[in-house]
Amino acid sequence: MINMKLLVCTDGSEHSQKALEKAAILATAAFVEDVALIHVYDGKMDFSSASWGGRDYAITEEDIKRLKMMHEEEKEKRKIILQEAQKVFEEKNVQVRAILKEGHPSHTIVEVAEEEGFDIIVIGSRGLGGLKKILLGSVSNAVAQEAKNSSVLIVK
Repeated sequence: MINMKLLVCTDGSEHSQKALEKAAILATAAFVEDVALIHVYDGKMDFSSASWGGRDYAITEEDIKRLKMMHEEEKEKRKIILQEAQKVFEEKNVQVRAILKEGHPSHTIVEVAEEEGFDIIVIGSRGLGGLKKILLGSVSNAVAQEAKNSSVLIVK
């Protein structure tokens, strides 16, 4: 009997939901010892003065406080995405843990998969990106290209 480790990517999109559902079925049908959900978000914010009030605008302490508050609000939204994703697995009585990371999505997903020794990465074919690729989303394509020690299941 071979036990597998499954890393499931989620961003709250329709394709991500399909990936969650496939992964939950896989987790119940196969010998999966560890299932983890990962959500990676790019937490970069534009601190240039031009984005705030023009070329000669000096960012104030109040602006910094507002930015920190916006960053925390964004992080809370991301936690909710993970909580909703966990419900898909709970409905099938599959234990799952959540991983919330800030960084470049594809690089971070691959990094976590390698560090923790995941056998399979499950990801939707497209996410919430602004421009949709014709065949695959940029994150799923990059994960498929960059993953060295994990198989990648791309769900359409």
